[in-house]
Amino acid sequence: MRNSIWLRGFYQVLYFVRSAFRGMWASRLTSGVAVLTIGVVLVLVGAFLLLVYNMEELIDEFGNELQITAYLDADVSSDAQRDLAARVAALPGVDEVNQVSPEQALERFRSSVGSGVRLLEGLDENPLPASLEISLSPEQRSAGGLAAVSVSIEGLEGIADIRSGREWVEGYLRAISLVRTIGLGLGVILALATLLIVANTIRLGIISRSDELEILSLVGASRGFIRAPFLLEGVLQGGAGGAIALAILFALFELALPGLESGLEMIVGSAPRFFSTSESIMVVGGGAALGLIGSAGALAAGFRS
Repeated sequence: MRNSIWLRGFYQVLYFVRSAFRGMWASRLTSGVAVLTIGVVLVLVGAFLLLVYNMEELIDEFGNELQITAYLDADVSSDAQRDLAARVAALPGVDEVNQVSPEQALERFRSSVGSGVRLLEGLDENPLPASLEISLSPEQRSAGGLAAVSVSIEGLEGIADIRSGREWVEGYLRAISLVRTIGLGLGVILALATLLIVANTIRLGIISRSDELEILSLVGASRGFIRAPFLLEGVLQGGAGGAIALAILFALFELALPGLESGLEMIVGSAPRFFSTSESIMVVGGGAALGLIGSAGALAAGFRS
């Protein structure tokens, strides 16, 4: 009994698959347009996603190195500097505080300017102040965290000036938000156009096979049995479009990578990345979902009429 149920289910699935491919072949021109449209939509949306993913990884990379530099008044003694460092280290959101003496700051400057070190030869005294390099705890490594810790430090006696990367982080986060919003808006508009094309493709298939569908209905086939091949047809179209989009994105990424890799590795220490396996599956699955929704809408409209 169980074997017969499995066998019947297998033949039903086989019928659905054969009917779906037969429908796609019968309307191959419109099916091809639907597949290519889904592919174009996912190429554009996928490009925005890749850009956002890599921008977010860049901010995470910088986030691990975000710190606040507090420059001290020239008249603060060494003991007072140690006490001030201890007070700053006890503030909420502070992970570590490193004291930098004027001599250490000058040595760092010499090593960073290279041949420009000759500019320092005419100085009678060290112009660089002592400072505190303040590393933030992981949960505070953001624009808001930088702002909160900076406000706490500003009121401490002996602090002359504060420098942080808050402005840069805030601007970069706004750029990420803008790219994400543009990608989302473009994706919604193109997805709606894709759904209309897929729906029209499926409706043409329903019309061309109306006699067959009527016979199936007369012999007692359920509505789900009749609709299944058309739903599968939409899924296949969408999945094919997603696979094409993924291949195009990978080819474009590989072409652009040599020009970007060395520069980004020098700036941030890491190269841009392509979609992971799970993200690639999501791209193909997104295409399949578009096809499924479009075909479901066509079936709902077609069977009502």
